[in-house]
Amino acid sequence: MAQSSVTLFGVADVSVAHISTSGKSVTGLANGGNSSSRLGFRGVEDLGGGLKAGFWLEGGLSVDDGTASGFKFDRRSTLSLNGNFGELRLGRDKTPAYQNLESFHAFADTGMGGINGHNLISSSSAGTPEGSNPKRVSNSVSYLLPAMGGVYGQVTHSFGEQNDDNSLSSNTGGRVGYSANGLNVAAAFGIVRGGTATAGVDYKTYNLGASYKFGAFTPMLLVASDRGNDRRVDLYSFGVKMALGKGELRAAYSMYENKKQDDADSQRLALGYGYQLSKRTEVYAAVAHMRNDRLATRKFASALSPTPNAGNKLTGYEIGLRHNF
Repeated sequence: MAQSSVTLFGVADVSVAHISTSGKSVTGLANGGNSSSRLGFRGVEDLGGGLKAGFWLEGGLSVDDGTASGFKFDRRSTLSLNGNFGELRLGRDKTPAYQNLESFHAFADTGMGGINGHNLISSSSAGTPEGSNPKRVSNSVSYLLPAMGGVYGQVTHSFGEQNDDNSLSSNTGGRVGYSANGLNVAAAFGIVRGGTATAGVDYKTYNLGASYKFGAFTPMLLVASDRGNDRRVDLYSFGVKMALGKGELRAAYSMYENKKQDDADSQRLALGYGYQLSKRTEVYAAVAHMRNDRLATRKFASALSPTPNAGNKLTGYEIGLRHNF
């Protein structure tokens, strides 16, 4: 018992939200307005000699309906070995490129202000979505660097496991960064071979993020680009977090530029505040506005968000409660 442990953990997050666009309006309970709701189990066993074995099983929850569609460990399902050499991790996990996106955005990846940008091409404009750069990958092998004076990094390869072509739908990505004395900067990339919708087409993603904490302020910058199948969408995001009272003020402005199609850009402005009722419980509020050019149909990261007609704007707000356990 002294050499091993198992921990039950999770997040329960739900909000009352309202989102409106031309001819459409939705009001209801939204899951994960501040952080994605989840339930997980993780554990570690000391093998001696500085070597440890670990597991991590984590699945998404819908607090509004109790995950009526069923629970599965779809967020993370990994086994790992840790030592002085770093960490070897196998299973389903986030891609290195996606981790950069959520790390350098003031609202991370969920809720009214969430970046909703892990797959820029598929949500770029009206038309058939394409499966290009994923948020998570299955069948993956990852290597993570050990602690090295603020330097961190990861390389991941996921196998496509196709009968006729092992490279089809495989994914390779990497991330390297430096974090010390309030500064955090990292770059990442990802390549999907063959794509998940169009055989013979490779999709590539690149991003660079930076943040710097000084006093109560943490400004953030993120630049990303998704490319493939003669399409390219770039993302530019500027944000800030500021400690205010017993909580945190968050603001972010994001621009989506379609480099291969005119009149298909979007801009989003989001403002929010989270008040800490305790170390584990927060009440929060957020408001956001999305402006789409004539051919763009981007929507909010909130699961409640409707998809607007091409060229239509969206406005939304939510008030919610988040509890970590």
